[in-house]
Amino acid sequence: MTDPLGSERLVPPTPGQLRRLMGSQRLRPRKSLSQNFLTDPTALDAIVDAAELEPGDRVVEIGPGLGVLTRRLLAAGASVIAVEVDARLAEYLRAELYGVEGFELIEADALSLHPREMFPGQPIKVVANIPYHITSPLLHAFLEGERPPELIVLLVQLEVAERVAAPPGRMSYLSVFAQNVASAEVLARVPAAAFEPAPEVDSAVLRLRRRAVPIVPAGYEREPFYRIVQAGFRQRRKQVHNGLSRELPVDREAIAAALAGCGVNPERRPQTLTLAEWACLTAVLAPQL
Repeated sequence: MTDPLGSERLVPPTPGQLRRLMGSQRLRPRKSLSQNFLTDPTALDAIVDAAELEPGDRVVEIGPGLGVLTRRLLAAGASVIAVEVDARLAEYLRAELYGVEGFELIEADALSLHPREMFPGQPIKVVANIPYHITSPLLHAFLEGERPPELIVLLVQLEVAERVAAPPGRMSYLSVFAQNVASAEVLARVPAAAFEPAPEVDSAVLRLRRRAVPIVPAGYEREPFYRIVQAGFRQRRKQVHNGLSRELPVDREAIAAALAGCGVNPERRPQTLTLAEWACLTAVLAPQL
């Protein structure tokens, strides 16, 4: 059988080649695993450009699928550890990219691993078109702890990307959580037609750049920070003083004093608070939790 990808193993397939490949290899995408294979070269270029790759960079790719993005990462000179849970796709990738310098495949659930364990003690980047149904768990797993990746570039649902990168006024628990550790920006919108099969929604390239110093550092301060932010957003339609009073085991007077001390109008909604204001409230209220 003629290789549908051509003789050069690091040249990504065209959209037409990719469709023929899926047919010849009987690699039907699995909806249960959120498998939508990116075929648009412009979107692939946007992801690779956002990763700011230099030869020798260490990259973890989640859900490599048919290896279209993988090939571009390798061609840019990166060392890539690809994590694939689908045994069919893992078998295909082993056959296609076996022996390629800088490529390693781990057949596993990405949520059972952490990128820092794959390149111990070394700076890492995560670059991936991730399965959309595990976007939030992956962000929580990768951004938590002492040494998050220095750069994370993900193709995710547009709505999720905008929520992660939202400014004060439109923030959510997810945006506060992520932006505490990293700056977040939406770089490019990717239409549904860029995938095979096309999902029901548009997507976006999201870049998270690790902060040199988190707003609230890892350690004993993080747990009360998360608790207080979650308490506020569980009552996101209420004024912040009412929401915190309902959700936290702290009396109203103490909450009112904390808000006043941090310069927060008690009648504001939680989505309007800045990271610095949440951090201030944590510093004041944490000892009372």
